[in-house]
Amino acid sequence: MRIIAGTARGLRLKMVPGKHVRPTADRVKESLFHIIGPFFDGGWVLDLFAGTGALGLEALSRGVDRAVFVDRHRLSVETIRANVQLAGFEEQSEIYQRDARAAIRVLVRRGIRFRFVFVDPPYREGWHVPVLKQLATAPILENNGVVVVESASNQALPKEVGALHVTREMAYGDTAIRLYQLQSDA
Repeated sequence: MRIIAGTARGLRLKMVPGKHVRPTADRVKESLFHIIGPFFDGGWVLDLFAGTGALGLEALSRGVDRAVFVDRHRLSVETIRANVQLAGFEEQSEIYQRDARAAIRVLVRRGIRFRFVFVDPPYREGWHVPVLKQLATAPILENNGVVVVESASNQALPKEVGALHVTREMAYGDTAIRLYQLQSDA
């Protein structure tokens, strides 16, 4: 697993010990960033269920200003810290060891708005819809912000969750990516 493009291109990332983390495949990550980027002129990203931090680090390498990484597992947080340091993004990163929904509440209180929110929870634990519901009502997305949701390709997720609606769906073998955006009243 590596950073594919940008200032940290080619950097090999550390993996989380054990089997509780399923990192996003490089080919999926490359396709995703080709669609949502491929490069950025600032903004913030939130990497929920961050695992190794690969998605947030890829976004930093491609030009976002700041990334917030959230994972509840100690080993994941240690791996994220190591990868952030390897990539030289310590000054542009915040790392939290906590539940995703609790982290969202804290970030809302801080008034932070994100250009991208990456949601890549363990596929079988039922986190997708509850987190999407919270993101749909929390004032956490920039105008035209995107929630990127990774799931198993055979996992049914709703096309709409509150004010969030799917704008694009892609499948890569056993992995699916859905892009959600807030519906505008206009």
